[in-house]
Amino acid sequence: MSIGRRAAAWAVHAYTASGAVIAMLAFVAAAEHRFGDVFRWLGLALFVDCTDGTLARAADVKRVVPHYDGARLDDIVDYLTYVVVPIFLLHQAGLLPMEWANWVAAAPLLASAYGFCRSDAKTEDHYFRGFPSYWNVVALYAYALQPSPAVTAGWVLLLSALVFAPLKFLYPSRAKYFRRSSIGLGAVWGAVMSYAIWTLPETPSLLVWASLAYPAYYCGMSFWLQATGRS
Repeated sequence: MSIGRRAAAWAVHAYTASGAVIAMLAFVAAAEHRFGDVFRWLGLALFVDCTDGTLARAADVKRVVPHYDGARLDDIVDYLTYVVVPIFLLHQAGLLPMEWANWVAAAPLLASAYGFCRSDAKTEDHYFRGFPSYWNVVALYAYALQPSPAVTAGWVLLLSALVFAPLKFLYPSRAKYFRRSSIGLGAVWGAVMSYAIWTLPETPSLLVWASLAYPAYYCGMSFWLQATGRS
């Protein structure tokens, strides 16, 4: 195996690992109550997560560095950026009931720790099993819309319970049904949310409310496909 190919493979793994550094910078921003910056760091982490798989396949990392588990690295980084940082933000920003904040925050941390370690977390027919720990999205809407702490806590506890539910949620890029519409609408939603994150905390609330159309589509389509036996 050439040195160049090995270097390329290790560079991809380093790129994935950079998400942990981004998570640390997001933690610092949250501790300093720079919550808009937290979401900007999480947006960058999301970009890394969405692109490292393509780079890994292009570099053929599994064959070039067979002894190194890039999937495990990816899960470690994802747990930090999709779960721990967003929940820390909810706690630091006072978005959870003060007297119950620690207990409520513990629920998604424990539930997602279970979810990330399930060998069947992704089904053979390309769905996520249970709520797929999109806590970065939950935190963003909680911060942008500012519902009461009790309402936010209710959603956090409900979604934590759904991690264990026998439900299937769309895996848009690999979905058998409605893949194009899911990816297309997701791209529009991503662009809207990128603007929302960039303009925090002055993001127009109407824009944030309107953007909820895609999460509603995502959940509705997931449940409909399962209910009609198409999952």
